[in-house]
Amino acid sequence: MVGYEADPASQDAVVIGGGFYGAAIAVYLARQRGLKRVLLIEREPALLMRASYNNQARVHNGYHYPRSFTTAYRSRINLPKFVTDWPAAVKRDFTKLYAIARRNSKVTAKQFERFCRDIGADIKPATSELRELFEPRLIEDVFIVEEYAFDTTTLASWAKRELDESGVQIRYQSRVTAISRGLHSPLTVIAENAQGHREAINCRYVFNCTYSGLNQFTGDFPGVSAGLKQEITEMALMQMPESLEGVGITVMDGPFFSTMPFPARGLHTLSHVRYTPHLHWNDQPDFDPYARLDDYVRESRVDRMVRDVGRYIPAVLQARHVDSLFEVKTVLVKNEGDDGRPILFERHMELPGCYSILGGKIDNIYDVIETLEKEHISRIDGQEESKGGVVNA
Repeated sequence: MVGYEADPASQDAVVIGGGFYGAAIAVYLARQRGLKRVLLIEREPALLMRASYNNQARVHNGYHYPRSFTTAYRSRINLPKFVTDWPAAVKRDFTKLYAIARRNSKVTAKQFERFCRDIGADIKPATSELRELFEPRLIEDVFIVEEYAFDTTTLASWAKRELDESGVQIRYQSRVTAISRGLHSPLTVIAENAQGHREAINCRYVFNCTYSGLNQFTGDFPGVSAGLKQEITEMALMQMPESLEGVGITVMDGPFFSTMPFPARGLHTLSHVRYTPHLHWNDQPDFDPYARLDDYVRESRVDRMVRDVGRYIPAVLQARHVDSLFEVKTVLVKNEGDDGRPILFERHMELPGCYSILGGKIDNIYDVIETLEKEHISRIDGQEESKGGVVNA
């Protein structure tokens, strides 16, 4: 690779992206698959700073997906594993309510109850005290469910500790610009640091865990075959009034909203199907979503969120807006209609050893690991390693 400094130490694997998925996959490769030289490259100055942090911090238990049975069922399977593996990061000490709107909901209360029974999710009628939080003319029914939130800062501490103990190298404030077939190894990636210095890194495997940046590489990288939709989203952070401090609420199922504890800040998120997405476009290889986010004028829509949510839950009108998290959200175009959130796990046949991975929810990590278990992964010396199990905290 003329014009670049060659990395003298070839890597078994390069993981691109230091979010929760990238960190967990790097730990898995080192601990469970025995790769000795794993390098994680992250464009931010620390781990889990982007989409892993700037989201609703919800550990799903299936309730959110009555129009996608597969996504709902996988959440039911994965939630107990996540709670077991990352107990310190899971916030459980709040009451979670799902309410069904009388108008414009795509499911009725009876359909929602039947759906919960079908996926084996616990559900019970809300108490009269909890029902009083809602405007009865607009809400058909209210249910108490079992759903949790996660603390991203705790997960970031876990990731840093596990990566260090696993011997994974981490390179911060660097980004991969190209992935190509290598001359002296199966693959070569071009990495550029904050000072503009570039180097070629030889490796056997590349795991592209860049979320919204999945297609932002030159070289021989073909791009993912699935259609991606990008959205600039706003997650409002609110100080809730006393009556809502220990409560999380989702009003179903259509152009409605959620409020959830956000443990990393001791606040609540507020999101609205109509107002959280500010801008959307179909993903393009030469159109960097993060550059578009950087250039976006971040005018909050929280007033419109609060005004609409306040019709259903009057106490929200007393909430105080503290901050807003703006981020790029990436979804599969094929799932826009049913709101499903399956993983995207693509093996690039044009670049053997190169994978692209996208997860819609944090608990999808188990689906990724399960898929990786079926892959033949070996070190640069060619020795096949024994397959292990799921990453444990």
